Amino acid sequence: MAKEYGSQSMAGPLQRVLMRSAASAMPRARASEWHYGPGFDPQKAAAQYEALTTLVLASGAEIEWLTDADDGLADSVFTHDPSLMTDHGAIILAMGKALRRAEPGLHEAAYRRMGVPILGRIEHPGQVEGGDCVWMDSRTLAVGRGVRTNQDGIQQLANLLTPKGIQVYGYDLPLWHGEEACLHLMSVISPLADDLALVYAPLLPAAFYQMLRARGIRLVEGDAEEFFASNGLSLNVLPTAPREVIAVAGFPKTAAAMAAAGCRVSTFEADALCIACEGGPTCLTRPVLRQ
Repeated sequence: MAKEYGSQSMAGPLQRVLMRSAASAMPRARASEWHYGPGFDPQKAAAQYEALTTLVLASGAEIEWLTDADDGLADSVFTHDPSLMTDHGAIILAMGKALRRAEPGLHEAAYRRMGVPILGRIEHPGQVEGGDCVWMDSRTLAVGRGVRTNQDGIQQLANLLTPKGIQVYGYDLPLWHGEEACLHLMSVISPLADDLALVYAPLLPAAFYQMLRARGIRLVEGDAEEFFASNGLSLNVLPTAPREVIAVAGFPKTAAAMAAAGCRVSTFEADALCIACEGGPTCLTRPVLRQ
C-alpha cells in the first residue's frame, strides 16, 4: 500500500498537503479584528490564493481541503499552524492566538476523514504553533519558544516524540514587533533543502544558528531591506522539492540569492493575502506527506 502520510522533512518532495481556500475562510474577515494590514482585500486575497493553488498542483502535490464551511475562521487559511505531521501520525497543536483556538479541531476532523492517525494533542496550558517547528532531520525537531509557543507545549511535544526516537530542542525567540504580531521560528528561516536554508541571521536564536552551522547547512542570507519591507514574508518560501520553491513576488534580491544557491523559484502576487495577513506560502500549507 502506498504511504499516505508522514513528514519529518522540511524540503522533501511534497506529495500531499492540507489547505483551506481563502474564498472559504476570509470573505467576511475584518482586518482590525484579525490584525491584518490595510492592504487586505478578501476578494483579491482569494484570487491570489488560487494562483498559489495552481503552483502547488503544478508541483505534483495532491491538495486535501480542510473545510469549506462558512465558519468565519479567517486565519484557518494558514493551515501550517494548528497541527504537525510526523511519520507516526498527526499531532494536534494548541494555538497561541485566541482567535485561532478552534482551528486544531478542524485539523483533527480532517485527519480522521483522511485516515491519518492522531499521535497526540498539546493540551492547555501548553501552546505550540506549527510555524515554530522546524525539522532539522527526521530525528531532530527545533521549536521556537516565543509569544505563540511556550515551554509547557514544547515539553508536551517532547513527551510525544522522544519515545519515537526524535529529539526536541527549544530556542528562545525575540519579541520583535510585540505580542500581537507573529514572529515564529519559521519567520527567520526557510529550509530550501536538507543542506540549504534561507535565513535572516540577525533574528536567529544564537544556539539555533550554531546548530545550523555545526550541521553544515549552507545559509542563504535574505535581503535585509526586503525582509523589513515585507515584515519577514520575503523569507517565507515553500519547498515543493529540494531547491524547488514557491515564494511571494516582489522581492527580487531574495529570489536572486536563492537562485544563486541553485534553487528554482516560482512566485505569485500576494500583497492582499500574504503581506497583509502575515503569512506566506509555507503558512498556507500543512504538508501531510513528503517523501
